[in-house]
Amino acid sequence: MRWVILKIAILASLAVPAIPARAQQRPTGYPRSYDQLIAAARVERQVSVYANADRAEMVPIILAFKRRYPGVTVNYADLGSAEIARRFLAETRARKPSADLVWSSAMDLQGKLINDGFAQAYASPEKPALPAPAVWKNMGFGVTAEPIGYVYNRKAIPAARVPRTHAALEAMLRRDRRALTGKVTTFDPALSNVGYLYLTEDFAITRDTRSLVEAMAATRPVLATTTEAMLRAVAQGRQAIAYNVIGSYALERARRDPRIGVVFPQDYTIVTSRIAFIARDARHPAAAKLFLDFLLSRQGQSLLAQHSLWPVRTDMRARRLPAGQARPIRVGPQLLVNLDRVKRQRFLRDWNDILVAGAKSQ
Repeated sequence: MRWVILKIAILASLAVPAIPARAQQRPTGYPRSYDQLIAAARVERQVSVYANADRAEMVPIILAFKRRYPGVTVNYADLGSAEIARRFLAETRARKPSADLVWSSAMDLQGKLINDGFAQAYASPEKPALPAPAVWKNMGFGVTAEPIGYVYNRKAIPAARVPRTHAALEAMLRRDRRALTGKVTTFDPALSNVGYLYLTEDFAITRDTRSLVEAMAATRPVLATTTEAMLRAVAQGRQAIAYNVIGSYALERARRDPRIGVVFPQDYTIVTSRIAFIARDARHPAAAKLFLDFLLSRQGQSLLAQHSLWPVRTDMRARRLPAGQARPIRVGPQLLVNLDRVKRQRFLRDWNDILVAGAKSQ
């Protein structure tokens, strides 16, 4: 676990400019009652956040929040998605201090926590600026709109041969099976919650996914539990292609590493969102609301976009996919379907059977 605790002393050491008096006022367009929320947050003095957005990406956002609301410290715990849910549940059930705001890319786990009564409702002033599918019961808020794509090693796969659709990827896997054996990597859906979510979404979008997975299985894919592990393997040339990687991390890596390229399939690209909710038993609920509103504000969304965390808002300039290409996962009760224990076991058994059959086809 990595903690980022930004206090006034730290801000001073980072040479943060003096905070203007107007920074403490409510944002433009917010109701007058928001002044009371700001006052309550100052009394609380802090907010605890459990999230899995990388620490380096979040430091500028937390600093900007601190400038706007001086006196409110953000205690940011950078955790894995499964650890977020496990720790939050254990602490809440034991009535121990836990997160005030829970923010994770594991959409299904977040949906379950909300559905099980661990979130509180909040009518954010930023809600009118958000797409309807990004808000569930005024409890779950999709903060980002991140595409899921695949990454390739530029030396192993020349630009002219890069597949731009799922069908083209399948064709390449079948055509170059021998050359790609042991050179393809993807999430292990049995060990990665997000990997399981992306793969089940693939199957929900098109029946052709099974054929693609069979072609992938024939290459004896290397299964991973994190996007970072896959990006590193592709960059180093140990793998030629990584399927279903988180686009925000891939784009950030590609900015500084010319060895890799990123593709968002033109036939369809899954778009996921990091869902945030305010804990039902939050000890600092006012500060949590301030931080959530900041993440959803134009300023917060702009700062997220600078680190490839594409904003969920559509009323601002930002990189986004064509409407016909994007397949966003809606924030809502349908996220719970794949968490059914029997359905999950059946899906993973089928996945394993495909892998075994693919290995035997060698």
